[in-house]
Amino acid sequence: MSPAFPLAPERASSVAPEVDALFLFILGVTGIVALGIWVVMLYFAIRYRRRSADDRPPVIEGSLALELTWTIIPLLLMGVMFVWGSKVFFHLNRPPDDAMTVSVVGKRWMWKLQHPTGQREVNELHVPVGRAVKLVITSEDTIHSFFVPAFRIKKDAVPGRYNLAWFQATKTGAYHLFCAEYCGTEHSKMIGRVVVMEPEEYQVWLAGGPAPESPVLQGEKLFTDLNCITCHRMDDAGRGPLLKGIFGRTVKLASGEEIVADAAYVRESILTPAAKVVAGYQPVMPAFQGQVNEEQVLALIAYIESLRTPTPSAPASPAAARTQARGASTR
Repeated sequence: MSPAFPLAPERASSVAPEVDALFLFILGVTGIVALGIWVVMLYFAIRYRRRSADDRPPVIEGSLALELTWTIIPLLLMGVMFVWGSKVFFHLNRPPDDAMTVSVVGKRWMWKLQHPTGQREVNELHVPVGRAVKLVITSEDTIHSFFVPAFRIKKDAVPGRYNLAWFQATKTGAYHLFCAEYCGTEHSKMIGRVVVMEPEEYQVWLAGGPAPESPVLQGEKLFTDLNCITCHRMDDAGRGPLLKGIFGRTVKLASGEEIVADAAYVRESILTPAAKVVAGYQPVMPAFQGQVNEEQVLALIAYIESLRTPTPSAPASPAAARTQARGASTR
């Protein structure tokens, strides 16, 4: 938008121009159609007004060309809006693979945020300019909505569910953060800001203060403190399923169905483990509902996700093996 005549918040993210262009297109089409309808209505009201009590309107026969025109043109316009809107929607909901992950927990009446290196913030988020940031959003109590107008992102924070949003800031500065879902008497006070910094300044900010624990280290400590390690051992001898390499893989349940071990599945397995029991195991795990909060659950998920199965090295080809043997014989 023009700074001299702002019709919308400042653009400060990579997706903001796409969202604005789609909005302006839809606004322009609907505005032109609405204006056209009003002009035609006014013309007909004057041109075909009733001039006397004896006036009777003539019978009007339908026009196939006219019917096709006002059917096909709106259909084409709606098709353009649908295809364009779908493209923007999928772009907004597919974070880049190299995005920096930030955990966001909404709570009456604040936003609690944690960086991948462990730094925590309340109602404030510091990020580097030009870096994609993935937000994993949930809530501890009721439905909130994480809304940064300058980035054109708004995503609900729903209890018991993880929603994803992402942005890539293009300009340094401080930008308003709001809750866009009425969440109680102090909803209007649930505000904050996103501070976009140069990469060097962001590294200085990260280095300030005592070194925090990363979510993975926090989750590993919780995993031990909650005695999860007694059943979920790093070998197959535990009473619980082997967690190493399980994240993102398909798990077969005792009911016979299969499910992907994503963040939502891991969360449910922590809080209400009897809901989905892995095939071959007994439902002996205690429920941790009410014993851990959302931030601790996110830390446990981060730790389990970090338990990747190491990729075995590929065996050397026969030609490479012969080369290595000749090299060894010359030493």
